[in-house]
Amino acid sequence: MHVVVAGGGLAGLVAARRLAAAGAAVELLEADERVGGRVRSRVVDGFTLDRGFQVLFTGYPAARRELDLEALSLRRFAPGATIAAPNRRSTLSDPLGDPEAAVPTLLNREVTIGDKLRLLRLQVELRRRDVDDLLDGADTSVRAYLRNRGFSEAFVERFAEPFYGGITLERSLSTSSHVFEYTFKMLSEGDTVVPAAGMGAIPAQLRRRAETAGATVETGREVTDVVAGDAGGAGVTVETDAGSVAADAAVVATDPKRAAELTGVETPTDAKACVTVHCSLPAFQSLDTGSRIMLNAADARPNTVAPMSAAASEYAPDDRQLLAATFLGEQDADDAALGETVREALSSWYPENHFGDLEVLAVDRIDFAQFAQPPGFRTALPAVDAPEGPVYLAGGYTEWSAIQGAMESGRRAAETVRARLQ
Repeated sequence: MHVVVAGGGLAGLVAARRLAAAGAAVELLEADERVGGRVRSRVVDGFTLDRGFQVLFTGYPAARRELDLEALSLRRFAPGATIAAPNRRSTLSDPLGDPEAAVPTLLNREVTIGDKLRLLRLQVELRRRDVDDLLDGADTSVRAYLRNRGFSEAFVERFAEPFYGGITLERSLSTSSHVFEYTFKMLSEGDTVVPAAGMGAIPAQLRRRAETAGATVETGREVTDVVAGDAGGAGVTVETDAGSVAADAAVVATDPKRAAELTGVETPTDAKACVTVHCSLPAFQSLDTGSRIMLNAADARPNTVAPMSAAASEYAPDDRQLLAATFLGEQDADDAALGETVREALSSWYPENHFGDLEVLAVDRIDFAQFAQPPGFRTALPAVDAPEGPVYLAGGYTEWSAIQGAMESGRRAAETVRARLQ
């Protein structure tokens, strides 16, 4: 069984490894010079910069199944968040998973005592539910879900909007409540982490595991067309910028737009954008948030600021610290203006501090960071076997927009190919 995998993101790498481990001859072709898709890192002046603010939830079933988490040398963000607004900051965390933050959380006046009790109740309820059931059933928006459970407007505005704005890339909370429940359960049952070497270490490990299983991974080779065989569906021809490859099957694991072009299958087009400004400060400048992410409770400029080197000291030189400030949606302002906006926000949150030494290292503008996931979105996603002939899809757009969705889609694609060809 010979299978070509077009695309070397997380989905394609997982599919390639699983197919090779099952005995298939697998060729993975990636147009870029390195694998990973959006999940990648680079080093700039001694700082490790991920492409946009990205984290891994260790509770993800696919992460536990597909990755050697220990080998990634994971670095952990503290649970919960620091709620920041002009002239004030407060902590809201999980007192069960973060005992040191129990007292500050109980004393937090940004949300009500009732909200804190509702969070605990929700945590207990979701622990009892099977993770495989969380993306199915009746659905509503995150905002309606929180309202139905009795959460106050203060909780929604000061915590849910910026916190889940960071996860779903929109503060309107119009995303599916299934996404909320799934990610809330993951946050409660695992850690929020980055590898010591950056998020790019994840696809690098997946590539090594695929090659160890017997797959061939070739970068710098673009797939230009995928042509199914005759009317009986026998075989497929994969056209590339370096010639044709004949195979028994092809897995198209590119981004949604390119997948639609190659297969003719409709994929999600409603994109959510974000812009991440990577900033550095002197190491001695304390922000008293530890490795807890800061939420902008006042507005979305920026929506969140993540203390990257406080969580992973390897991300910055010894004399500096690294922050990742994320804005939601496309931004017209230039890099310098965005950096100044970050400086102004931090200055308002920390009036006792001085941010004249803040430096902008780089800015990532990501036009398609996620696809829209409104209530009921999964019913409109393409099936793995939607293309004609022995051509299959792998990508978060067949599951949901998350690292979990991408890796799970790779597993499902591999299993579908094996079942059909055998």
